[in-house]
Amino acid sequence: MNQKLIVGLILAVLVLVSVVQAVQLYGLKDKISSGTLSVKSTSSAAPVASSGGKQIQSVPSSVKELPSMVGGC
Repeated sequence: MNQKLIVGLILAVLVLVSVVQAVQLYGLKDKISSGTLSVKSTSSAAPVASSGGKQIQSVPSSVKELPSMVGGC
């Protein structure tokens, strides 16, 4: 194949992907502004207690294992 044709095809694919992402972003922005966006959490996180005894938020299990992931620095 011709090198210019290959570069042109790659460029066309990249432009197509960016157009699809722009349409998805516009749809997401529209859902956020209208308030119809629902977010579901699928993580198996345990609640974390603050120093005052209140539950503040959940921390994913991957964050709890972080010190062992980096060698315990």
